[in-house]
Amino acid sequence: MITLLVAFAAVLLLAVLVSGLAHRTILSTAALFLVAGFVLGDGVLGVIPLRPDDALVGSLAELALFAVLFSDGMRVGWTELRSAWRLPGRALGWGLPLTLIITALLAHYLVGLGWVESLLIGAILAPTDPVFAAALVGNEKVPPRLRQLLNVESGVNDGLALPFVMLLLAVAAGSEDLHLGELGLELGLGVVIGVAVPWLAIKLEQTRWFSASTQYEPLNALAIGLLVLALGKITHGNLFLAAFAAGITVATFGQRQRESFEHFGELIAELFKLVALLVFGALITPALLGSVGWQGWLFAIAALVLARPVAIWVSFLGSGLSVREQAAVAWFGPKGFASVVYSLIVLASGIAASQQVFQLVAVTIVASILLHSSTDIVVARGFDDERDVPAWFGRLRKSPP
Repeated sequence: MITLLVAFAAVLLLAVLVSGLAHRTILSTAALFLVAGFVLGDGVLGVIPLRPDDALVGSLAELALFAVLFSDGMRVGWTELRSAWRLPGRALGWGLPLTLIITALLAHYLVGLGWVESLLIGAILAPTDPVFAAALVGNEKVPPRLRQLLNVESGVNDGLALPFVMLLLAVAAGSEDLHLGELGLELGLGVVIGVAVPWLAIKLEQTRWFSASTQYEPLNALAIGLLVLALGKITHGNLFLAAFAAGITVATFGQRQRESFEHFGELIAELFKLVALLVFGALITPALLGSVGWQGWLFAIAALVLARPVAIWVSFLGSGLSVREQAAVAWFGPKGFASVVYSLIVLASGIAASQQVFQLVAVTIVASILLHSSTDIVVARGFDDERDVPAWFGRLRKSPP
């Protein structure tokens, strides 16, 4: 669609021009694309006439999530997971399922959704996105363990939440369409493809018969990702688990391939992420924001200020985190890109409650983007006072990696 291309190019140029200012203020590039999509969509100006059932919406969502999960997996190889698992393990092993359950309870009792749909919303909103906490994660005055915790958690929880979203979506579609054996085969096949393809590709390059030139080396991981995508499509394996498993496999067995692709891959993932946010914003209309009623907005606020904070408080009991660190982790569980794409997948699924689920997720994401992207720099500045930095912080910076 040419109008979408023109709109995206114009907003992208604007985002580039104001990106320096955004790093120093409460402005957010992601929020810019969301607001631009809202203004340009059918609900306001009508420049981007998109409907939820348009094939373009589903295809963009699929490609965007594949690219982001692939790049996320590359940031969390097994070495990083083993060395930095203590605190992220609490957030993922306890915080993620507790957030899912508390969010589902809120959806059931505040909005009146059925249990399956409520759990589905919980799974969609459980992942976090570090984009909306960039000022906190990128501030060197913030304790390294806190920044590492938020980075590892947000890099892994998209992939961990995915099987729950797929399973609950299949259950919500109706018992006559639920085939757990086929679903398990799809998920398992995705993991096998995601591990086998990059492992074989990396081992081939390490033989004496093959060698990638410096110019083409960044394309190695791109070729692996495209092959995983193609094989997943052909075999009907789960593309998203395949992408996440492939990223982790490259990070584990191909350190050189990982480093050469890192910057290039992040740019590709960022482009897909921004266009998906623009499309998501275009699907949000004033009518949608008003149709959820006060119960929907109460759910959205409660999901942000109750679900994760309570889950994190329980998960980090006895962890040794200071009150300030734990408060920062509890608040910065922003709902971002993964939740956007999961909601688009549900919307395209055609389940009976798809529209209501999308509406509730949409208003929660809108509230999260506005609240978290405008408070990260404020919270980060709270760590600028060196007297408030723990004593171990200086020792850690001097110690070898």
